[in-house]
Amino acid sequence: MSVTRSEKPRRPAAPDPAVLAAVEAAVPGITRTRATDRLGMAHDASHYLLTPQAVLVPESAEQVAALMRTGLPLTFRSGGTSLSGQGVSEHLLVDTRRHFRGIEVLDGGARVRVQPGAVLRQVNARLAAHGRKLGPDPASESACTIGGVVANNSSGMTCGTHANTYQTLDSLVLVLPSGTVVDTAAPDADARLRALEPELARGLERLRDRVRGNPESVRRVTAQFSLKNTMGYGLNSFLDHDTPAQILAHLAVGSEGTLGFVAQAVLRTVPAHRLAATGLLVFPTLRRAMAAMPQIVAAGPAAVELLDAESLRVAQQDPRADDVLRTLTVRDHAALLVEWQEPDPEQLAGHERAAEHLFATLDLAAPARLSRDAAGRAALWHIRKGLYATVAGARPSGTTALLEDVAVPVPVLADLCDDLAALFAKHRYERSVIFGHAKDGNLHFMLNERFDTGLERYADFTEDMVAAVLDRGGTLKAEHGTGRVMAPFVRRQYGDELFEVMREVKRLCDPGDTLNPGVVLTDDPHAHLRDLKSVVTVEPEVDRCVECGYCEPVCPSRDLTTTPRQRIVLRRELAAAQAAGDHELARRLEEEYGYDAVDTCAVDGMCATACPVLINTGDLTKRLREERHGRLARAGWKSAAKHWNGVTRALDLALDAAAAAPAPLAEGAAKAARAVAGPDAVPQWSRDLPGGGKPRRPAPVEDADAVFVPSCLNTLFAPAEGGPGAMAALLSLAERAGVRLRVPDGIGSLCCGTPWSSKGLTDGYEVMGRRVRDALAAATDGGRIPVVSDAASCTEGFERLTAAASPAVRVLDAVAFTAEHLLPRLPAARRLPSLALHPTCSSTRLGLDAAITRVAETVAERVVVPDGWQCCAFAGDRGLLHPELTASATRAEAAAVAREDFAAHASVNRTCELGLTRATGRPYHHLLELLDQVTTA
Repeated sequence: MSVTRSEKPRRPAAPDPAVLAAVEAAVPGITRTRATDRLGMAHDASHYLLTPQAVLVPESAEQVAALMRTGLPLTFRSGGTSLSGQGVSEHLLVDTRRHFRGIEVLDGGARVRVQPGAVLRQVNARLAAHGRKLGPDPASESACTIGGVVANNSSGMTCGTHANTYQTLDSLVLVLPSGTVVDTAAPDADARLRALEPELARGLERLRDRVRGNPESVRRVTAQFSLKNTMGYGLNSFLDHDTPAQILAHLAVGSEGTLGFVAQAVLRTVPAHRLAATGLLVFPTLRRAMAAMPQIVAAGPAAVELLDAESLRVAQQDPRADDVLRTLTVRDHAALLVEWQEPDPEQLAGHERAAEHLFATLDLAAPARLSRDAAGRAALWHIRKGLYATVAGARPSGTTALLEDVAVPVPVLADLCDDLAALFAKHRYERSVIFGHAKDGNLHFMLNERFDTGLERYADFTEDMVAAVLDRGGTLKAEHGTGRVMAPFVRRQYGDELFEVMREVKRLCDPGDTLNPGVVLTDDPHAHLRDLKSVVTVEPEVDRCVECGYCEPVCPSRDLTTTPRQRIVLRRELAAAQAAGDHELARRLEEEYGYDAVDTCAVDGMCATACPVLINTGDLTKRLREERHGRLARAGWKSAAKHWNGVTRALDLALDAAAAAPAPLAEGAAKAARAVAGPDAVPQWSRDLPGGGKPRRPAPVEDADAVFVPSCLNTLFAPAEGGPGAMAALLSLAERAGVRLRVPDGIGSLCCGTPWSSKGLTDGYEVMGRRVRDALAAATDGGRIPVVSDAASCTEGFERLTAAASPAVRVLDAVAFTAEHLLPRLPAARRLPSLALHPTCSSTRLGLDAAITRVAETVAERVVVPDGWQCCAFAGDRGLLHPELTASATRAEAAAVAREDFAAHASVNRTCELGLTRATGRPYHHLLELLDQVTTA
């Protein structure tokens, strides 16, 4: 087909003052119009890019209703993980993630009331205590929010069409474009709807009768919705439900924010089976795999996932791939990832025995077995869930990754796979993987495209793909929503009659076409080819990013300034502005980026734990901080590394002096110094900080079991009130257990390097690194015994510093060392009744959860990691330089702690203890201090 390009300038148009005035009059104080705010939210996980006039941050359904009544075009956005363009807008973008995160478990977990900003994984974490979970289980569950789950009618790998959002919806609170609020759970919901929205209520009943009265419509709707199907509106609502309120509620599911705002939903839950057995069945060809499907499905697996030959080649590169997969010579192979889930061991064992007999009858290309091993199962699912991101992350720089999904009846699934493979070859798309939910006939496939040169190819491929899917009785969108990408093809899939029914649904609910215009329905046959995202090449830390948003829920600055995804897309926008010669926009972005992205990044690395392509935006931040440092700053910090003992002792004395001085005087002095030198150079002292700590002293021990390197935090900060501090606690525990610890000579001059690495001060970091490696090589007798650190962040720092050491040095965190070597030798503990526990970002990355849990359960009868837990963002001195960052990061956790009266509060890092103490008003101690207390005779 012939495509006419209509490139829009990269420069975002200035917001319309009349629009901003109308918003301010309706809901004062919720408008964000800076370039950073607008461009940071112009990107989502899709391949579309539209810059909103403003980002609005309402705090309640009432405020959303007030916005609706302005009649201005609005697009709702929460997690930003949608893939079809439904979460971006050139109008007003309404952020519903920040203030709509409520989760309330109902009926012992049988139902749950949730708001649109709640992350699916967090909802499931709350339900886990009741042995329940939500039905939808998309691969994006770590980042997607309930708003998108409802708006897209999410399903996933195991829920099929029987436990998707539509089927598990109990009720919802819907704000209509008129400002009317409808709670479909209310006994008078239909009466209220008829009274407040009479035309809408009558129209829904009229459409119900119209659809039911047309046999062809009934046949078509039934066939379409027997598949996973998120194309257009859910017209099955007219067949499944009778009353206007219930029809409206179920039409809202999958409507992508075009019919109203779902302020709250009550969902029925499903059992969370605690036991599972998983295996990978490799077949010589995809046809052979599909031929085995009837037998496999008859065996009742919860999931059957397809991986084509290209997917298997990608999977072989995954570090978690097992030997069978890695050594396979992939030609035309395909694989099925199968899993059985049960609550009872005997029931699962029965499935395993049946599967073993089944596997013996299949034409397999490699040995197959089921495994209950958690690590092995996790590896298989990691490979499957990471396929898109792995391929996308390895795409050529400057290209955009597109992930499409379709569904067809299972008997023709192999035919569609052949069709797609032929289309990839015809249109010259390389490394395009096909994978998906085989049990449901649902395929995902990926393309890499360079829209500035490949638009016509993409358009032609899309036309051919649409024909292939529809010719086989399928749907063009199974899970990801119609969005913009398939809106031009809704009429072709459903026919004129049902398309007109959909148009009438939209007219009845949103007569002004103000909600998410251009999404789901359009008359523009080329709408899917407009506003496409061209990705500029920027820098290695940025270029692999697919803008999926998986990093955002774990980022401690997400509610204060920016997220890792936004840090990256703003770098892309800055590069685009510079390339376009838009120096004014580039200047504003650089100016705003300093605080929003660099100063308030905790560099905690939690983003890398969530990123499917392992991007740590902290590395980018460190490099940018390095570029900001002048020669004097670099020289000063290098000198500090050379004289670290004196520096820490001086800071210790300064904290003692500040604690002894009148608080207003010390606080005023700090504020004055910050005003002169800048808030990123001088810490803000406050009266809740402790005085200085104790100097670290060598302890030469012959024939030691380990080398103990106390953190310099012990010198900087006094222990929490009533505790001895982590350094003294570990020494006491080791003595009680009969374990000999050696503290090396020159300990006062040793540091894990974090003060330099977090600021990008490479010269000082190298000075400290050389000293530490030499000192530890000697102290450990050439690596014979391990090194133990008493602060999780320091453990991680020492691991990095010694990674290339020769001889190799093994670094253990004090909690892990205690769990393995000291606990078995300690006397029985007098356990506390309860403990609020704050694991740290470093302990999470180090994989210390099991050790921390073991020690914590020795300390207390009931251990609680509070709801809202995340990195506290104190991040060394970041909480002193920017206390607002820690306040934002700890707000939710502090609220959860305040709801209970715990006997004690603990963490595994002194600065985290300071941050949580400040946030909660409760004294936090190192976990080992409490262990020392409860095991002391």
